[in-house]
Amino acid sequence: MASPVIDLLLTRNSTPIRELKEPAPSNAEIATLIRIASRVPDHGRMEPWRFILYRGDTRERVGRMLADLAEKREGPLSDVRREKELTRFSRAPLVIAVVSTPRRNSRIPDWEMQLSGGAAAMNLVIAANAMGYGTNWITNWYAYDEEGRHLLGLAPHERIIGFVHIGTFDGVVPERPRPDASGLYADYSGPWEG
Repeated sequence: MASPVIDLLLTRNSTPIRELKEPAPSNAEIATLIRIASRVPDHGRMEPWRFILYRGDTRERVGRMLADLAEKREGPLSDVRREKELTRFSRAPLVIAVVSTPRRNSRIPDWEMQLSGGAAAMNLVIAANAMGYGTNWITNWYAYDEEGRHLLGLAPHERIIGFVHIGTFDGVVPERPRPDASGLYADYSGPWEG
């Protein structure tokens, strides 16, 4: 069964962030990416996710805040480490945070809302790849740090699903070993017996 969608899914990979260059998606392309990212299973139509864009000079400002926070947490940073923190968000021309925003609902578990957010992040990655952009989905220490999340624009109850770095890439990413899918599924054979 030949299909460009199947071909894309079978060959999709993560581009090294340092190799993502300008141009980034245009405003119109970003609007399309967010529309696609939002077309995911969403039990109860809770929309338990949102997106934060980091682009332009904001990326350097965020880097300075993260470097200062890392130094506050760890003490003086080496020049190499400080540069690493300063460039966390400026290596790619666009970074989109996919944020879990669980809504209180007695019928729908938070876990389902988090899974919906993960699906939104994956749709975002695939859509950007389909537009011809390279992507890389990461988290990092600041995603798990309360003050780090605050600096990045999250409310106290929100969590990072991932930061999707997006940019132009004209190289070839070497294929990495993938799991043998034949060992990842089986027909149901009754309750688990360990």
